Amino acid sequence: MARSTLYQLVASDLRRTIYSGALGPGDQLPTEAELMTVHQVSRNTVRLALGELVNEGLVTRTPRRGTVVRERRPLLMHPQRELQPRPERGRQAGEYREAFAWAVSQEGRLPSQEIEVSIVEPAEEIASRLELADEELAVVRRRLRFVDGQPYNTNDSYFPLALVADSEIARPGDIMRGANKVLEELGHRQVRVVDDIWARMPNSAETERLQLQLGTPVVVYVRVGYDEENTPVRVAVSVLPADKHLIRYELESR
Repeated sequence: MARSTLYQLVASDLRRTIYSGALGPGDQLPTEAELMTVHQVSRNTVRLALGELVNEGLVTRTPRRGTVVRERRPLLMHPQRELQPRPERGRQAGEYREAFAWAVSQEGRLPSQEIEVSIVEPAEEIASRLELADEELAVVRRRLRFVDGQPYNTNDSYFPLALVADSEIARPGDIMRGANKVLEELGHRQVRVVDDIWARMPNSAETERLQLQLGTPVVVYVRVGYDEENTPVRVAVSVLPADKHLIRYELESR
């Protein structure tokens, strides 16, 4: 039997053990020697099998602990719900709350974020989506988002400077009710959004900032929001580690 088939069989057996829950997050896999004995294969075959699981983000290998199962508790995202009112205890029903914080808190987890706000001449991809003229400026709110103290994703939201210059959007600090609500107060309620989603491997800056394990891909999620005049008022670019997010769309026929 070919060596490639052997290591795939070993990887498949370990994968089933993890997905079945027999091995949970933080549990240690059998040692290389134990796996060699159980599967009657060479050390190189075992290492190839473990390397495949590392690349899939199922396990991580450390010098002292060996190979352990990674924590896999993805954040469930409902993109179609972003513009819906978020009623909260102690607030008037129907008031907005920042969408990420709402989604995290609904799962009983703790959201937090680091925010940087600046005025930039955006890259062509962003400028074209916002339909900005040459050299027209935008406000960007760059956010590194955390769940239970762990970095979960980045979100860079761009707004035409001429539209938001005198608002909270252009100032540092969190906006508890969310930038979408501020846009609505400015007379630019978003009534339509267009999403583009694709997957790729992260660059070195993303790997470091999001503390990604080797082999973890990311999902790039770009949302353009339009107001009632069909004018683009926001471009949000999110980078989502694939092992930490589940994106769910719900469609209804009318």
